[in-house]
Amino acid sequence: MNANFFNQIAQLDFTGVLQLNIAKGAESNLIVSIILNNEQCGDNAKNLIPPLTFNATPQEFDEGFFQQITTPIQKASGLMVDMEVFMKQLEEAKKQSAMDKEKTEKEKKDKEAKDKKYKDGMAKADELEKDGKFRDAWMKVPDITEFPEKADEIRKRKTELSEKFSTPSLFGAGQEQIV
Repeated sequence: MNANFFNQIAQLDFTGVLQLNIAKGAESNLIVSIILNNEQCGDNAKNLIPPLTFNATPQEFDEGFFQQITTPIQKASGLMVDMEVFMKQLEEAKKQSAMDKEKTEKEKKDKEAKDKKYKDGMAKADELEKDGKFRDAWMKVPDITEFPEKADEIRKRKTELSEKFSTPSLFGAGQEQIV
């Protein structure tokens, strides 16, 4: 007896484990149930795919079994592979989203810290200016290289302060106040 059953199974295009159950039915019929399992697929929806069940005579199985199962097995296999690919892409999207959120939060914190440093420097300069310490105030104005986006504002503030201490005269106008 020469059967090509396993050669035909090998020719089926599927990924996973093909389970075949054969039971004797009424009037010399056979009941054949076939299901494909793919343990690599992490989506539980794969468990909703029903088994293929046939009730026929042994001769009918010999004549048309593989024609009946080829397309459904290939479709089920493709579906489970696609579900696994989808699950992996979904997981990657979650990771990317978390990374982007983390990056955005870090950038926001960095910007807030930089803004605070700028405001603190300007406030200290204002305080020293009120005390008549123009040179010290000029020194406390934040550096343009640290805050290039506020370069015009910084230049203007430094110019205002330097005008108050830079033009000494013989009569004392423009000199720093001594407290």
